[in-house]
Amino acid sequence: MDQFLSCDWGTSSFRLRLINANNLQVLAEIKENRGIMETFTAWQQRMPLTDRITFYGSVIMDQIRVLSERLHAPLAGVPVVLSGMASSSIGLLDLPYKVLPFKLDGSDLHIEVYKTDESANPFIIVSGAQTEDDVMRGEETKLVGCAPYLIESESEQLLVLPGTHPKHVTIKDHQVIGFKTFMTGEFFDILSTKSILSSSIESGGDFNHPSNRKSFMEAVERSQTVNLLHNSFMVRTNQLLKQLPKQQNFFYLSGLLIGTELAGLGSKKSIYLLGGSLHHSLYRAACSALGIDIVQSLDADLALVNGQAIIFSRFKQD
Repeated sequence: MDQFLSCDWGTSSFRLRLINANNLQVLAEIKENRGIMETFTAWQQRMPLTDRITFYGSVIMDQIRVLSERLHAPLAGVPVVLSGMASSSIGLLDLPYKVLPFKLDGSDLHIEVYKTDESANPFIIVSGAQTEDDVMRGEETKLVGCAPYLIESESEQLLVLPGTHPKHVTIKDHQVIGFKTFMTGEFFDILSTKSILSSSIESGGDFNHPSNRKSFMEAVERSQTVNLLHNSFMVRTNQLLKQLPKQQNFFYLSGLLIGTELAGLGSKKSIYLLGGSLHHSLYRAACSALGIDIVQSLDADLALVNGQAIIFSRFKQD
């Protein structure tokens, strides 16, 4: 079979795509806000009438039927590769983390294949990875997918994966040997929507506007020398005393947090950047301000699909 269904099931979102495994072309897709947390809550209300795998499986099968109707083509039996929170304690199947190191070809990740009957769509569920004190789910599949694009090197390589919870991942000898998780995106969301700073900022501005970019870059530089807890309050005084426009303040707060995150790189001044278009722009600018060289920018979404395709190809061989 040369097609598989790519399922990226996050805490608050669900995405299902039909993929041509030969060229990674997306043939059709569905995006929903029905994330793992909402599904888990709904399942709890049905207990003990419906077991967990059956309930979660029905959610996936409903979306497969919608996709099939859109395509006017049957999708029965097409395997579903699931990454992200599907393998978590609130997901479809709670799988153990793979303790680091793990191979970049994905061959030693914990993967479970679940199938109810011959006509059903097999579920290929990819688990996450862990260190002694940190965990990831979903990023491991992206790392497998970006491995073919990394330059051959005997030295350690560092990948930065922006997002709600960015990861800084260390790779050596074609293995993931370490990573650190940061709260950058979640802190930004909390501060910008639920704190006293929310009345001093406004989203919707263009990062490429000179004034917005200037505010961002100034904040990145200040983040290296001024305490974050004090610096964050400057977002409010920027607006109150300096009358800095709220959209500029939005990027100022973003620069503070991203700059603080990147300060954690220490002496490592060369990275791969694995993210989406908006994150690429912000992190590239921050890296430029801090003298960090970006060896290559890689698309996180393409890496996810490619990683799932690599895992799917192993499933086909088995």
